[in-house]
Order: sequence, then C-alpha cells, then structure tokens
Amino acid sequence: MAVEVLIAGRDALREYIALHVLTCLIPAFLLAGGIVTFVSRETIIKYLGTAARKLRSFGIAAGGSFFISVCSCTVIPVSSGIYRGGAGIGPAFILLWVAPAANILALVYTGSILGSEMVVARLVSALVTAFAVGFVMFYAFYREEKNRVSTIQVSGGQLMARKSLILLLLLIGWLLAPNYIVSQGPYWQKVIVWAAGLAVVAIYTWRALDRDRIRAWLRETWWFVRTIFPLLLTGVFIVGIIGAVLPQEWIKTWLGGAGLRQSFLATLIGAVTYFATMTEAPFVHTLMNLGMGKGPALALLLTGPGISLPSWLAIGRVFGVRKALIYIPTIIALGTLVGWVAGFILG
Repeated sequence: MAVEVLIAGRDALREYIALHVLTCLIPAFLLAGGIVTFVSRETIIKYLGTAARKLRSFGIAAGGSFFISVCSCTVIPVSSGIYRGGAGIGPAFILLWVAPAANILALVYTGSILGSEMVVARLVSALVTAFAVGFVMFYAFYREEKNRVSTIQVSGGQLMARKSLILLLLLIGWLLAPNYIVSQGPYWQKVIVWAAGLAVVAIYTWRALDRDRIRAWLRETWWFVRTIFPLLLTGVFIVGIIGAVLPQEWIKTWLGGAGLRQSFLATLIGAVTYFATMTEAPFVHTLMNLGMGKGPALALLLTGPGISLPSWLAIGRVFGVRKALIYIPTIIALGTLVGWVAGFILG
C-alpha cells in the first residue's frame, strides 16, 4: 500500500513537470520578476493612502494585486509595509487577500488545469470579495482610519517605462499563447508556440534593455523560482498521494453538490491549510475528479492560497489581534457565500 501511494505521488509529479513547467511556469516566473523590477511601487502607493477615494483606491489595490504572485504568508510583509507606510486599511487588506487568492500566475495555471470557466469564476469572485473586504475593514476601524496620517510623500511619475511595458505585454502573450492557441492539440504544438514566443521575447529584451536591467530582472525571477518552485513540486507530490488514499465516497458526501454545508467545509479546509502559490489548482482538480462540486471547488481555490493557519497568527502579530479577528471570519463567510452561489450558477 505504501509503495502504491508513493508511486501515485511520483506519477503526479512526473506529469506535472512534463506538461506545465516549460510552457507555463517559465514564462510565469519571468513575468512575476518583470513586474517587481519594472513597475514603480511608489507611483502605485500614491493612490492607496487613507485620504484617497475608496472606490478608486480599492480598485487600484485589487487590480494591482493580480500581478503580485505570493503566498498567504509572503504577502503579509508586503501588505503591512504598504499599510505602515500610509496606505489605507482597505487597500492593505485587499492586497493581503487578492494577491495570494487570485494572482495572474494562479489564474493562468487554473485555466490550464481546470478550464476557462473556473478562471472567470475565480477572477469575478476575487474582485467582488476584494471590495467587500475593503469596506468591511474600513468601516470596522473607521475611527482609527480617520486618525491616521499618511507618511508617504510621493511625487507623480511614470508607472513604468514604455519599453518595460512592451516587454511585460510580450511576456503575458508568451504565457497565454501555448495554452490558448493550442487548447486541444498535442503538447508538441504547444512547445512550438512557446519556442516562437521565447524567440520574440529574447530578441526584444536584448535590443531594448541594458544589461544591468536584465540582470536585475533575472535576480527577481530567480527569487520567485527558488521560493515557489520547490513548494510547488512538494505540493503536487502530496496531491498525488491524497488522490490515491482519499475515499471517493467521502468527497461526494461532504464536498459534492452545491449546498451551504459543502461550501463552508471547503472554505474551512482552505482557511486552515497552507497552500503555496498555484498548488491549490492541482489539489482542487484531484478533488473534483473524486466528486467535489464546482461551488465548493471555487471556495477552496480562493481561500486555500488566500489564508492559512500560519497566516492567521502572522496577521494577528503584524496588524493586531482585533484586525485579525475581523478579517479572518470575513474571509470565511465570503468564501462560503461565493461557493454556495457559484454552485448554483456553475452547476
């Protein structure tokens, strides 16, 4: 039995490396590193202060968070740094939620495994819940926010250079092209599309950027690789093992269908368990193959990477226990509600 379980984990890992590392992860890591390197953080933070209009600052925080590929623990210093630097509590906690729950790496990877329907559902749900989180945190700590004074003094400027913007757009195209141009074809056709995209990106980069800028970009990319990739492989191996030992009847009974109980249980599992960025997609895919409903699957896709037991403790330590006691139940309630509603819409 033990040998069979280990073989299942090995097979899942082998399939994952063969089908996803080249055409999905390499462009995704380069894109994540490019965003950190080329996008002006100061210009973004300027629009997230406590005095900024809420709808605009919440929208900027939610939109910008899609491009920050971090896990539920790694995002905490980023969010707390912005908050303590002068950003409002709403944008700070939107970043804390959306960046791990629905960043661009996770969305693209979700599409490659679970299909476009789940990507759209995850994207829309993340946006809706982001605004809900922002307003809940703002009104829960309204008096405290009124007394805060922004410490960020940032002058206007470009969000990024024109050449950098073109490069990021090329990287996004390279990332999406193999799985969307050859959505139904054999894998070798995806490799051809990937190789063509690589050539375009490489030629443009060599001609448009200076060598110091390229080295800085590759350093940031390497940070993502060494931080996320080992956890990703470990997660896929564990997912393969879980798929081999988990009774199918248990999944159908407790997580199948579209009920409130199923969505709450899936949300609770996600809220307690730690998922590295993108490891939630293969885990949910395995559970769906065993009978998990689409509604509970969406709830787990959001809350799995979005929060975890380790992040509960860290949020309480960094932001204070009162904020953690408001934020975490809010996420659990929103995840349950989203899963319940999505279950009826998605079927």
